[in-house]
Amino acid sequence: MSTLTYQAIISERNGQGRTPPDLKAIRPKFAVRDLNFWYGKSHALHNINITIPENTVCALIGPSGCGKSTFLRILNRMNDLIEGTRHTGRIELDGKDIYDTSINLVSLRRRVGMVFQKSNPFPKSIFENVVYGPRVAGLRNKAKLYEICERCLRNSALWDEVKDRLNDSALALSGGQQQRLCIARALATDPEILLMDEPCSALDPASTSRIEDLIFELKRQYTIVIVTHNMQQAARVSDVTAFFFQGNLIESGATEQLYTRPTNKQTEDYITGRFG
Repeated sequence: MSTLTYQAIISERNGQGRTPPDLKAIRPKFAVRDLNFWYGKSHALHNINITIPENTVCALIGPSGCGKSTFLRILNRMNDLIEGTRHTGRIELDGKDIYDTSINLVSLRRRVGMVFQKSNPFPKSIFENVVYGPRVAGLRNKAKLYEICERCLRNSALWDEVKDRLNDSALALSGGQQQRLCIARALATDPEILLMDEPCSALDPASTSRIEDLIFELKRQYTIVIVTHNMQQAARVSDVTAFFFQGNLIESGATEQLYTRPTNKQTEDYITGRFG
């Protein structure tokens, strides 16, 4: 796909009132400095430096195995669950290193929610799926739980479809509905950031479009980092794009600039389909 085609996609997006913000005027939410990461002896990420502005969508692109998902999981320390991992460098959230000894890991993961590639609703009712996090945190007030459920289902554009069957099994929902339910479940813990690992990879075009519309609406309240293999999707939804290759961050910047005027030849070759 040519850079002219991407320019058309971005122009269409901007024409729909989705013009990206002035990134220079927005404070950083994440600031990653000189990050290196290892799985055992395998050096997975090399000297990563990137800033992710607040209330924007940052798309991580690159071929399979390039380090995108590893980087995404670092942002809420999910890789800590894998034995033998280690890192050097700093990952700052609102100016504080998330690996500082004073950081409470439960609180961090409450602030930085995660939506996985494959929708994974619990074998419970729709209602119980959404309020699972608040229940685990000790909330028992039924009126408050219902309020949280409705708010999160509305924010995930699912309320009108399920409001009359909240006690039905979540497993009876369609694939696209299940993914939006998982987004609602992530929102129920009041995060500041949403991490999305290829949330549309298993969805049909109509469901993908709903999720993309939802991402645009959610960035008004949240900072979103999304891994995607869909180049057009990244052009449609993101304000910032970061291109990874073989564990290196090759180029990052405003999506329009990276897609239409990349500074690195390797970036241009990837987004135009010459390799990947």
